[in-house]
Amino acid sequence: MFQNILTVVFLVVALVLTVIVLMQEGKSAGLSGSINGAADTYWGKNKGRSMEGKLEKATKILAVLFFILALVLNLKFWN
Repeated sequence: MFQNILTVVFLVVALVLTVIVLMQEGKSAGLSGSINGAADTYWGKNKGRSMEGKLEKATKILAVLFFILALVLNLKFWN
């Protein structure tokens, strides 16, 4: 029963992680701005508070959770 619950949680985390990664902007969009010196703008300094910053933080948290669940589900103590 516990394995089934963890499997469902694992699948939900995988789907949400996929959606969040697809929602993020590409890094090439910010490359030309940093070359031109625009990295010190308001948006560059407050990136953690922006939607993009929140998406990056959520991606990191979900990726860690994904790998932990994958390791736990791979353990052989289930019957």
